Amino acid sequence: MTLYHGTNVDIQSIDLALCRPYKDFGRGFYTTKLRQQAQKMAERVARIYGGSPVVNVYEFDNSLLKTSILNIKDFGITPSESWALFVMNNRNRAFTDFNNLNCNFDCKYDIVCGPIADDDMTMLFRQYQSGLISFESLIKGMTFKEITSQYSFHTEKAVQFLKKEGVL
Repeated sequence: MTLYHGTNVDIQSIDLALCRPYKDFGRGFYTTKLRQQAQKMAERVARIYGGSPVVNVYEFDNSLLKTSILNIKDFGITPSESWALFVMNNRNRAFTDFNNLNCNFDCKYDIVCGPIADDDMTMLFRQYQSGLISFESLIKGMTFKEITSQYSFHTEKAVQFLKKEGVL
């Protein structure tokens, strides 16, 4: 399958140490199957950090998602309570239970697949945890208007299976 990563540079080599922590599925290299989604991210990154939008293109053998070679956490394409909890935990700087299966701070999962959450979620998390909004309201507020999926690569073992095809 073809995967896209939107940024402001042509990535010659993926360096997981440069990836930011506290993202939806933990520190990792995030990709999407949707070229348009990656293009929007590239434009956003270039606007924030300067430079020009660049979409890096990779090929990944998705049959690896069905093997035991890699430890995969797949939430599918529909937001769920387990997905929401996982995202809340990974975005929470105060969460410290690294052994918990509902977080990936320790990169226990080589690859995590699932819906893309909206960037403005801190208030939603607080409202949900305080009982001010329902789970359904949390999911509605967390999810992009168009359901899209992301594939995040968290270990060197996983990254080695991404084959760079070029840039757009």
